[in-house]
Amino acid sequence: METLLSPASASAAPSVARPRLPPWLKVPLPTSSAFTRTRLLLTDLKLHTVCESAKCPNHWECWSRGTATFMIAGDRCTRACGFCAVDTARPLPLEGDEPDRVAEATRRMGLSHVVITAVARDDLPDGGAAHFQKTIQAVRAANPGIAIEVLVPDFLDRDWALDLVLAAEPEVFNHNLETVRRLTPEVRHRATYDRSLTVLRKARERAGRPLYTKSGLMLGLGETRDEVMEAMRDLRAAKVDILTLGQYLQPTLKHLPVREFVSPETFADLQRAGEDLGFVHVASGPLVRSSYHADDFSPARP
Repeated sequence: METLLSPASASAAPSVARPRLPPWLKVPLPTSSAFTRTRLLLTDLKLHTVCESAKCPNHWECWSRGTATFMIAGDRCTRACGFCAVDTARPLPLEGDEPDRVAEATRRMGLSHVVITAVARDDLPDGGAAHFQKTIQAVRAANPGIAIEVLVPDFLDRDWALDLVLAAEPEVFNHNLETVRRLTPEVRHRATYDRSLTVLRKARERAGRPLYTKSGLMLGLGETRDEVMEAMRDLRAAKVDILTLGQYLQPTLKHLPVREFVSPETFADLQRAGEDLGFVHVASGPLVRSSYHADDFSPARP
């Protein structure tokens, strides 16, 4: 099967042990005092971040820049996706004051663009949608003018749950496709490729106001270039505006192995291809994640 890689541009990874990272994936440790301030603030307000829970390789940089991606509705997920480091366990009850604590964190951090995500809460009738709504409302009340980006689960394609989030009027609605159609059953527990496309399409249709939609793919799981291009075309057919492409990294040996390290040159080529397809913004690179430098394209920017 033809893959994204050529021997000259990147290295294949063995399937048993985690391979040594190529030079372009090595991240320096923080040297800024802002990292410590961010960590202390999050600890003080007892907030979870996807930066820590998902073992994001960029959290050193982001916290040093005074930014973080807030993860609401707890740190226990009801799904067990093959790529994700977030714990799978019986969730705890929602914390009623969490929206206010997130709002206070964004106020203290002086953010102009905030990303709010959540674990999948299939145990709740609305999948946590009302909690998203309350958090968006609290953040906006405390930070007039802030741009709010939500990265949501699929809510099992319940329209009324989706409407709860949209009623709070986020500026950016993000839901990740994560991988190509062929690999979805292996990579995404209880999720489907077509359901994710439907949720993205419905968000645009049901918003009733201007809304940017966004999605992302992880590369390096064994997908081919043709499959990536198919996924990108499917996202554009669903009227998705913003695309992120990044390298999958195996968080633990219990998770899916990295099949390939995709070169920076290949990511650059795919960025050009995405722009040619009509995405208004494409972030493509080995260390790109859904919320990495999310404010590079933000409705709050002049």
